[in-house]
Amino acid sequence: MDQPILKQFGGPISRVEKALKSLRKGSGVLVTDNADRENEGDLIFSAKTLTNEHMAMLIRECSGIVCLCMTEEKINSLGLPMMVENNTSAFNTAFTISIEAAKGVTTGVSAADRLTTVKAAAAPDAVPADLASPGHVFPLCAKPGGVLERGGHTEATVDLSRLAGLGPCGVLAELTNADGTMAKLHEIVAFALKHQMAMCTVQDIIAYREHIGDIHAEMVMPEDSSAVAKPTAMFPSGAFASSRSDRP
Repeated sequence: MDQPILKQFGGPISRVEKALKSLRKGSGVLVTDNADRENEGDLIFSAKTLTNEHMAMLIRECSGIVCLCMTEEKINSLGLPMMVENNTSAFNTAFTISIEAAKGVTTGVSAADRLTTVKAAAAPDAVPADLASPGHVFPLCAKPGGVLERGGHTEATVDLSRLAGLGPCGVLAELTNADGTMAKLHEIVAFALKHQMAMCTVQDIIAYREHIGDIHAEMVMPEDSSAVAKPTAMFPSGAFASSRSDRP
């Protein structure tokens, strides 16, 4: 159900459209899960447009755990095994082993080093030798059907980046308050307004995908970002059985 406090950002479809426009401009967006669940929000950037300033904001304003969300195909191309064989987390959050760029970093934990790691992993021609493990960036593997298969922030991040024409990799971190507690909906809204960021929900992205059809696997950023083509359908929106948990 749409929350009244979110109406200032528009309706479900327009909120996603604004989020996509922001991502294309290189800005971050905030994505919340269901208010009747964790009621938390993630700050999300596309890996393609991520800057050192963005990474510093993710570290400063969020939990400190910066995750790189990627498709299963991309994860496999990098040779990254899952963190555990038997995933017993409540929402089956699909962490791989942590990573570091093999070159160009020092301790790996600074904003600049973590940015280097994200760029190394997200590069279209990246290979396993470009990365070392363990490290200070935490990859997450999105389900193939995106939010239509699993309603988590991992899938939301990948779907938004692909819908924006920015490729299949995005970065997230969970927004926190100054006292270290998790930011809840009214605090997430206040942060979005303060930083003039777009905001949407996982359910909005589900509605948007059901509205426009699925995402073409080969979407890339055109030279003219103002002329991003709309995605073309690959498979019917009902092709995936939903297990829509609302966690990363």
